Amino acid sequence: MTLTADVVIVGGGLEGTSAAWNLTRQGVTDVVVCERATVGSGGTGKSSGIVRCHYGVSSLAAMAADSLELFENAAELLGTEIGFHQTGYVVGVGETNVSALRASLAAQRAVGVDTEEIDASEVARLWPAARLDDFAAFAWERRGGYGDAYSTAQAYAAAARRAGVTVRQDCPVTEILVADGRATGVRLADGSAIGAGAVVLSAGPWSVPLLAAQGIDLPITVHREEIVLVDPGAGLGSVPVFSDLVSLQYVRPEASGEILFGNSDLSEPSPADPDTYSNQATEACLERAAAKMTHRFPGLAGAGVASSYAGCYDVTPDFNPVISMGPFDGLVIAAGFSGHGFKISPAVGRLVADLVVDGRSHDPRIPESDFRFTRFAENDLLRSPHPYVGAGEMR
Repeated sequence: MTLTADVVIVGGGLEGTSAAWNLTRQGVTDVVVCERATVGSGGTGKSSGIVRCHYGVSSLAAMAADSLELFENAAELLGTEIGFHQTGYVVGVGETNVSALRASLAAQRAVGVDTEEIDASEVARLWPAARLDDFAAFAWERRGGYGDAYSTAQAYAAAARRAGVTVRQDCPVTEILVADGRATGVRLADGSAIGAGAVVLSAGPWSVPLLAAQGIDLPITVHREEIVLVDPGAGLGSVPVFSDLVSLQYVRPEASGEILFGNSDLSEPSPADPDTYSNQATEACLERAAAKMTHRFPGLAGAGVASSYAGCYDVTPDFNPVISMGPFDGLVIAAGFSGHGFKISPAVGRLVADLVVDGRSHDPRIPESDFRFTRFAENDLLRSPHPYVGAGEMR
C-alpha cells in the first residue's frame, strides 16, 4: 500500500466533502477523499439546489432543519459564501392532500422546522403571476430558498483541506478492499492502494458497482431528470421557491432573473446510464414544461424557454437515502439520495462522521436506523406517514 489514512472517502460530491469536513470537526483529520473527476462534477453539479424542510419523514425534516444553520452561516462556518438565497419556500396542494399537508406540518414543527400554513391571499402577494384557484391549502417556510450545490461542495472541500484533509481529484477508485470481513481501504485505477481504518462510500450511482464486486446489492437505480430554464419575459421581483403539488412541478428564481422549472411527477422514471445520458431536455419535456408553466403562471405571457439541461438521481426503492454502517465492518455508505442530497448535506456529513467515530447517531431526532442499509431486505421501507397523492416519492 502506498498510502494509509484513518478514513478514506470515495466520492468528492456534496456528501463526501461534507463528511470530510464534519470528520475534522470531530477531531479526525487524517482523511483522504478520492474523487474520480473533480469535486462536485457528478450529480452535485446538476442539483436544482432547492432548500426546504417540508418532509413527511421526521428524520429527514430534522436533517433539513439542522442544515439551515450552515446555509445561513456559511461564511462563518466554511469561510466563504455558497450562493444561498433565502427567498422562502411555499408548497401548494389540492383538496385530496390537505389533511396530509396539515399532519406533515405538525410533524415538522415537532422536530424544529419553522413552518406554517398560509392562505391564498398571502401566496398571491408572494407570487403575483401565479394562478391559485385550484389549490386548497398552502404551507410556508420563511427560511427556505435555493443555493448552489457545486459551490457548496467546493466550500466543504476547501474547509476540509484547511483542517488537514487530502482531496485527490482525477483519482478513480476501482475496488473496496476487504479482509476478514472488514473494509481495509481502496484500490485506485493506477493499481496503487490506500489503506484505512474506515471507508466511506459516497459515490452516488457509482457506489453500486463497487459493492457489487464484493457480492453486495445496493438497490439504487439511476433516473434521468430534466431541468428547463425559462425567461419570464418580464422582471419577477422577489419571489420564493414554489412547489406545486397540483400540477406536479417546482419553480424557483435564478439569480440571473430566469426561472428554473423541474418536474415533480416521478410516476414514469427515465432510466439512464450516469456516464452517457443526454444533457438536454427532450421535446416532450419542453412541451410538458410549457403546458404546466402556462397553466400555473398566466401572468407571464411573454415567457419562453432559455435553455435546458439534465441530471441523474440515484434512487432507492423508497426514494430515501442510505446513510448506514455497511455489510462489512469499517464501511459506511452514504448514497441513494434520490434528489434530497443538497438540502440535507450538512446533516448527512454530521451523521456519517458520527457513524465513523461512534457507530451511531448523536441526534435522537435522526436515528441511524431510519437510513440503515438492511431496510430493503427487511421490507421495512422508509416512508412518510403522511404521503401526498401524486408526489409521495419526493416527500
